Amino acid sequence: MLKRALIIALSSFTLVACSSDKEIKKESDKEAATPVVKEETGVETEEKNQSPLTGEVQEKESTARAVAIMVNNHPKARPQSGLSKADIVYEVLAEGDVTRFLAIYQSQKPEEIGPVRSARDYYVELAKGYDSLYVAHGYSPEAQEMLTSGFIDNLNGMKYDGTLFKRASFRKAPHNSYISFEHIKEGAEQNDFDMERPPESLNFSDKGPISGEVSRSVMISYNNNPLFNVVYDFNEEEGKYERYSNGEQTIDYDSKDPVLVENLFIVEASHKIVDDAGRRNIDFESGGNAYLIQEGKLREVQWKNVDGRILPFENNKPVSLRKGSTWINIIPSSEGLAGSVSFQE
Repeated sequence: MLKRALIIALSSFTLVACSSDKEIKKESDKEAATPVVKEETGVETEEKNQSPLTGEVQEKESTARAVAIMVNNHPKARPQSGLSKADIVYEVLAEGDVTRFLAIYQSQKPEEIGPVRSARDYYVELAKGYDSLYVAHGYSPEAQEMLTSGFIDNLNGMKYDGTLFKRASFRKAPHNSYISFEHIKEGAEQNDFDMERPPESLNFSDKGPISGEVSRSVMISYNNNPLFNVVYDFNEEEGKYERYSNGEQTIDYDSKDPVLVENLFIVEASHKIVDDAGRRNIDFESGGNAYLIQEGKLREVQWKNVDGRILPFENNKPVSLRKGSTWINIIPSSEGLAGSVSFQE
């Protein structure tokens, strides 16, 4: 069993300053974030046609159902397609030291997403929290039972490989399965899935400045494996965080657009290895300690599971998000399973 090596234990709220391998500054021609639409108190100041998962104003009201897609994060799968357009992304450990993404789309529909990877039971549960159509290619035994029992509407590459799912010629299996939103629509129609039921809106706020400690750079490590070290650097001009993995900026394979993050939510949850393949149980029910990083500021908060959604709380009150994308990194709190968080002012 691996020795636990938390640089920052969220349960003790001890912060350790560190520097990322290199300082990276990128210029962007995109507009800075505009004000959000709900107050911290939860009182709605909702604008017309607000996106339920980003708070951003859209040209017309979207009635689209959320789609949650398993995206491969193996180094051989980078850079991925479609991540820059996700409303919410969970990064969670699968087997070993390897993380995978659960990317949730509602406000935008990128032409192609992938590489698509296999399901695990806890990703399925997270997708269910947004009443998503769940898309994966493969599954663990536990996930397969959930998917075949009708727990969640889903499309899987085990059934649709070569039809809805296409294999890219520039990568090798299992890092080459892709799906388009056109094929997702086709698969939903074939299975009579209702795709006109938008998720319940998250809470957004433009009330007052963000409190907390200055945090221009945040690094997250999983079992000290540098291939999965994540660095989020604050882009002052954008007012958002850029993401780097193993020193390489996370960009879209096709468009080259960078991933830019308004809300970075780092959550401590209990992980337990359950079989010889290294599969895990992750406790997403009990709540616990977390960090919420927004607009260059970091603050200590708690997390709770609210109807399947992992959300920030402070003094038992929900904390609103800034308008834009949200990335949620889950790190282990369990003895023997190492995860760490460090920051630079």
